[in-house]
Amino acid sequence: MLVANSFLSEFSGRRVMLTGHTGFKGSWLAYLLKEAGSEVLGYALPPEYPESHFELLGLNRCIRHIEGDIRDAGKLAETMRDFAPDVVFHLAAQALVKRSYNDPKTTFDTNVGGSVNLLEAVRACASVRSLVFVTSDKCYENVEWVWGYRENDRLGGHDPYSASKAAAEIVFSAYSRSLFSDRPALGVASARAGNVIGGGDWAADRIVPDCIRALRNGQPIRLRNPAATRPWQHVLEPLAGVSAPCDQAAKSSFVVFRRVEFWPLGFRREDRERCRRADSCRFWFWLY
Repeated sequence: MLVANSFLSEFSGRRVMLTGHTGFKGSWLAYLLKEAGSEVLGYALPPEYPESHFELLGLNRCIRHIEGDIRDAGKLAETMRDFAPDVVFHLAAQALVKRSYNDPKTTFDTNVGGSVNLLEAVRACASVRSLVFVTSDKCYENVEWVWGYRENDRLGGHDPYSASKAAAEIVFSAYSRSLFSDRPALGVASARAGNVIGGGDWAADRIVPDCIRALRNGQPIRLRNPAATRPWQHVLEPLAGVSAPCDQAAKSSFVVFRRVEFWPLGFRREDRERCRRADSCRFWFWLY
């Protein structure tokens, strides 16, 4: 696949473990890594939606597929130890804002506690040379300004989901600067993606999947916030970003970034304007 060859070619022959591979971004990344020639192991809960991208691609037949919960510290650590990956991508999360209001405890247990379990597993696994810890641009305190957030902007969160992502970033920073300080051969980075669209996203309360479900069912499209401006990214854009810390692996023993880096995967301001008319998303139907 041309896309895989273009930004993941350096992963050919590498042992790569990723969490959350049954989800939207995770299934895309697992597929692209497999196409690039990586030996891939995915660790995640079963797919949540009947038309999941994971099942559509038949990924359970293409990669090593382990069903597990990142809240299960023992199983996660054992899986990583047995596989002995070179690279770890952490994408598993409770990723829905509305669900975080309905079940804040599970959101914090997964996004904070599960992330601690992942970091502990990496800490105990000497084979890992690179860790990319994927969170969200919701980790920033929303101060309602017009430009994008930078890696050094203040963390925070009004809702449980955003707060859990900010907390996960603080945990990651603590591990990176202290508990990984005795691992000079380990490079770590966090990547913070924004609003992502593309084939394979069937999550509830997201505008494009909601439009597609309405069209399929012959129902009117109802927009929750029709005046909102959404800085959308196609799924391949943040995935190119999360692989960037490792994309020169073959040239530098797979440690190609500073000890701790924070990568906000943002958008150009002019790209935001094309998404202002949310009702145009009905045309995304033809992309699914």
